[in-house]
Amino acid sequence: MKRFVLCLLLVIPTTMLAAQSLDECRRLAREHYPEIRQYDLISQTEQYDLSNAARAWIPQMTLSGQATWQTSVAEFPDALTDMLAQQGVNIPGMRKDQYRVALDVSQTIWDGGQSKTGRAIAEAEAAEQRNRVDVNLYDLQSRIDNLYFGILLLDERVAQTEAMIGLLESNLARMRAYCKNGAAMQADADAVEAELLTARQTLGQVVSSRASYRRMLELFIGRPLDSGTLEKPALPEVAGRSSAHPELALFDAEASKLDAQRKAVKSSLTPRFSVFAQGYYGYPGLDMFKSMMSADWQLNAIVGVRMSWNIGAFYTKRNNLGKIDAAQRRIDVQRDVFLFNTQIQTAQEDGEITRLRNAINEDTRIVELRRSVRMAAESKLENGVIDATDLLRKITDETSAMLNRSTHEIELLQATYRLKHTLNQ
Repeated sequence: MKRFVLCLLLVIPTTMLAAQSLDECRRLAREHYPEIRQYDLISQTEQYDLSNAARAWIPQMTLSGQATWQTSVAEFPDALTDMLAQQGVNIPGMRKDQYRVALDVSQTIWDGGQSKTGRAIAEAEAAEQRNRVDVNLYDLQSRIDNLYFGILLLDERVAQTEAMIGLLESNLARMRAYCKNGAAMQADADAVEAELLTARQTLGQVVSSRASYRRMLELFIGRPLDSGTLEKPALPEVAGRSSAHPELALFDAEASKLDAQRKAVKSSLTPRFSVFAQGYYGYPGLDMFKSMMSADWQLNAIVGVRMSWNIGAFYTKRNNLGKIDAAQRRIDVQRDVFLFNTQIQTAQEDGEITRLRNAINEDTRIVELRRSVRMAAESKLENGVIDATDLLRKITDETSAMLNRSTHEIELLQATYRLKHTLNQ
C-alpha cells in the first residue's frame, strides 16, 4: 500500500507538470480539439467512395417484372389461318395480356476511364478535406500561443505588482514610525497606505484575469494546469524562410481535385462497352410462333455485347471544362493573395522583433536608473528632504520600468513564435 501511494505521488506531479510548457499545451490542445476526429471520418468516407468506384467492375444485376396489355399483337394473315384451319390446325394467336419476370446481368469491359477518375476524385477530395483540417488545427496553435503568452504577461504583472506592494508595505511601516517620532505627517502615511490599497486592488484584478486565461487554456488542453507559473520558453531562432505551409498544401490539394474532375469530364466523352446476359420467364417468349400456338409461359435468354455512348456529354464539355478552369484561376489568385499577405505579415513581425530587441536593450539601464532614484528618494525621505508623494512617484516609476522590461521580453518571445508560426517553422 505504501509503495502504491509513493508511486501515485510520483505520477501526479508529472501529470500536472506535463501541461506547463508551450509545446505540451500545443500537443494536448491538438489531441483534445474536437476537429481532430475528422481525420478518421474523412478516411472512412474515402474508403467508401473508393469501394463504390471499384464496384463498377462487379457484374451488375437487375431483377424486374412487368404485366402489360396492348391494343394489338403480332398475328398471322387471315388467309394463312383459314388455310391452316382447313387442315385442322387451330392457331388461337397471341394474347394481348403479356407477363415477364426478367434478370439482367451486365459486366463492364471498358468504361472509358470513368472508374479510374472516380477513384482519383475520391482520393483528391479526401486529401483536400485533410488539408483543410490541417489548416484549422494550425490556426488552433496560434490561439494556444496567444493564451499561453497572455498568461505569462499576467504572471509578470502579478510578480511586479507584488514587488511594488512589498516596497509600499516597508515604506508604510517606516512612515508610521516617522509619524510617531514627529518626523512626518499623518497625511504622508495615509498617502502611502492609499497607494498600497490601490496596488492590492490592482493585484486582485490581475489575478482574476489570469485565472480566466488559465481556465480557457485548460478547456483547450482538456486537463488542469499546475498551480504554479507556466514555463517561459526559450527564445527560438528563425532559420530563413519556409515555403511549406498548410494553406499552400490546401491549395495544391484543391488543384489536384480539379485535375481529377477535368479527367472525369474527358472520360465522359468516350463510349462504354459491356457484355450482358438477359433471362426472363413469361409470355410471350422469343419464339413468337410458339406463343401464338400456346399461352404457356416460357424460359428465354439473350447474351451479347453492348456499346453505350452519351453523346450529350459533348454538349456540356466546354462549359464544364470552363468552370474547372475558372476554379483553377480562383485558386491561383487565392494562393497569390496568401503569399502576399504572408510577406506583409512577415515584414511586420520582423519589424516588431527588431523594435522589441532595441527596447529590451534600453530597459535594463532604465530599471537600474529607476531603482537608484527610488533608493535615493527613500534616503531623502528619511532625512526629511522630500515628502511621501515624491517617494510614491519614484516607486511607481521603478515598478513601471521593471514591468516594461519583463513585458517586452515576453512580447519578444511571442513575436518570435508568431513569426515562426507565420513561416511554419
